[in-house]
Amino acid sequence: MSNQLLKKLNKKLLPSNYLFSPEWIILGVNNVCNLHCKMCDVGTKNMDTNFAQNLVGTHPLNMPLELIKKIIDQIAMHYPNTKLGYAFTEPLVYPHLEASLQYAQQKNIKTSVTTNALTLKHKAKILTHSLSTQICISLDGPQDIHNEIRGHKKSFQKAIEGIKEVFTLNPKAHVSIFCVITEWNIGYLKEFLDFFKEYPLTQIGFMHTNFTKQEIADQHNSIWNTSYPATASNIDEINIENFDLELLWTEMMEIKNDIYNFPVTFSPEIISKEKLHEFYHKPEKIIGKGCNDIFSNIMIKSDGSVIPAHGRCYNVTLGNIHEQSLKQIWQSNILKKIRTDLNKAGGLFPACSRCCSAF
Repeated sequence: MSNQLLKKLNKKLLPSNYLFSPEWIILGVNNVCNLHCKMCDVGTKNMDTNFAQNLVGTHPLNMPLELIKKIIDQIAMHYPNTKLGYAFTEPLVYPHLEASLQYAQQKNIKTSVTTNALTLKHKAKILTHSLSTQICISLDGPQDIHNEIRGHKKSFQKAIEGIKEVFTLNPKAHVSIFCVITEWNIGYLKEFLDFFKEYPLTQIGFMHTNFTKQEIADQHNSIWNTSYPATASNIDEINIENFDLELLWTEMMEIKNDIYNFPVTFSPEIISKEKLHEFYHKPEKIIGKGCNDIFSNIMIKSDGSVIPAHGRCYNVTLGNIHEQSLKQIWQSNILKKIRTDLNKAGGLFPACSRCCSAF
């Protein structure tokens, strides 16, 4: 029996006693971002949401080097095949990025860095030092569109300079680009994709907007408020009614019918125009069969506190690396209860309906 099948059976039949290692340890290495994205609660300065609290709600501002080394040591000891993801809030401005990546490499831990690439040109040498480091870059469309969404008139140009520098230093670097679909870049996705046609990318992924409307949070909280309170999220400046879904569907079909030198994906993969309308206009309808990350990830914030999955999850503290070991937290009763409750709920809670982990 394959390992994947065993994991699947374990999740379904005995979620409270998951026997496998985490696949990723996600890091919130700092609580600061150097851009102001319109589709992000941090960018719009809405500090009342779960997402914002998970990203910038702790102190110190930067995860101490001693703490991140402790995390790496425990991964190497207990889960040597687990990968370390520098994901939040903007890793390239983390002062201990180089030292911690070097330490992870010494311990043979594979790493990934997710970034807006604003300072990538200056940090390219750090990221290309190890072939095992994956670079994931978040961009929002062609130059003018991206710069408007990010609130910085040269953010796209600086990102491209950084990408070119990475490939100059290491032509075999693993660079992926991810683009969140919003009301502002629909109609420009194909142009954006064609811009990178000759780049040796690992992939480009388009992500349908992750959002939680207030009525969905209210519905969720009528059941789960005591254990897993939800908030509206990532809708401050986004208006779902402004999404031109007819144009988006046409553009998606054009992209799918073209040929690129790298994989092009959509998350979730939506199979019809009707399902596209359902995704955006019926968020009460669950898409997906279960959370893909509750059994594979945990996230550690700058103060050592740990939450399930990643920054989009519920702000429920599983433990703290200063007080418990990584292994104890991965096997904690709180995490076991979340997994069991999700199973009983059918795989997802109401406020999980448009989270990326559901797809």
